[in-house]
Amino acid sequence: MGSVSLKIGDGTARFKRATLCSSATNILMILAVITTNLFALYSFTASPKVNHTELLLHQAHKNFSLISEQVTLILREIDQSQKKLAQIEKELLGYDSVDLSRPNIAIELKLFLKRHQLPLGKDSKTGITEMVSSVGHSCEKYMEFLSQYMEYKAFGACPDDWSMAQKLILRGCEPLPRRRCFSKTISKVGVYPFPSSLWKPVANKTVNWSGLGCKNFGCLKGKKLSRECITCFDLVNGYENHRFIKAKSKNDFLIDDVLVLAMGSGGIRIGLDLGGGSGSFAATMAERNVTVVTTTLNIDAPFSEFIAARGLFPLYLSLDHRFPFYDNVFDLVRASSTLDVGGEKPEKLEFLMFDIDRVLRAGGLFWLDNFYCADEEKKKALTRLIERFGYKKLKWVVGEKVDALGSGKTEVVLSAVLQKPVRV
Repeated sequence: MGSVSLKIGDGTARFKRATLCSSATNILMILAVITTNLFALYSFTASPKVNHTELLLHQAHKNFSLISEQVTLILREIDQSQKKLAQIEKELLGYDSVDLSRPNIAIELKLFLKRHQLPLGKDSKTGITEMVSSVGHSCEKYMEFLSQYMEYKAFGACPDDWSMAQKLILRGCEPLPRRRCFSKTISKVGVYPFPSSLWKPVANKTVNWSGLGCKNFGCLKGKKLSRECITCFDLVNGYENHRFIKAKSKNDFLIDDVLVLAMGSGGIRIGLDLGGGSGSFAATMAERNVTVVTTTLNIDAPFSEFIAARGLFPLYLSLDHRFPFYDNVFDLVRASSTLDVGGEKPEKLEFLMFDIDRVLRAGGLFWLDNFYCADEEKKKALTRLIERFGYKKLKWVVGEKVDALGSGKTEVVLSAVLQKPVRV
């Protein structure tokens, strides 16, 4: 290739001619520089686009995570709300009123209270999904007694424990569970045909005397069990057979007079007697072709069996129990001092009065028979309560009479016949 001379002044500079290898090296270096610059240019121009995309993807993923968390929280709240609503429904229907996980619970009680799924699922009309057996809410407080009541041999004879059942009822454990056992049968010897059964003496064999102090009617005839039952088991020599047809005082209203008062509103066909003793009011009404249901409990005497032996209808329940009758069905409701269930709490009496009003038809009569007023304030409170119902006063008598229980003192009593108004 030779060399190139370049004369500068007095000297001559000589450069060797470049070889083929050095030329290739230069070309490679130039290409490397160009490539480096191109990558640098690409990195400056393209890398921001890549970072922006990754940032958008990262932000989108973050937003999706937040949305997913919110949806999860919402679904969780919905699930909890559904569980709370289901729990409220169960409480309202009484599903969880009795804790069956307690120890020493009778197997029969567990079987009776066990929930049963409806065969076709949720009922569209009532909204319930299970059938639950009725049992009083206060039974939870007396699980030991309740379990003892349900401790028996299935399909065998029931224990002779009616008195325990009554104790549970009086403690608010009402209704009681049903039982799969046969109750003690009582002889029908001495039961007379109707209507002669109304005033015939009831035979001792027709009554289960267990759990009672007296073991025969001879023992009961001389007892004053309550204001509604003064020798009320003596149907021959006592006052019962003419109690509602002959008056002893101005507060004693006669049945025939009350029937006359009801003529203008269609008369009296069926009635309800609250705590009617041995059933003499129902018997006197039966002689006048009026059917009367008598509420009763066997407090110190076999009231229910005695009333049934007379051919009358006893209804075994406490006055704290809602009457098991539909609205507006009775032409007459009679009550005496048994109406005094409130004690010091007037709301108790109000609840009872509203239930009386519910089962009494419009134009029907409410007969308050010799209600004992312990003091003037009690009489005023009862009067104010009655006036709030807007009943028409057909008869209203406040008077004094000798204490029926034998204290010798006079007591203030209120007797009234009131007519239920037509409410629109």
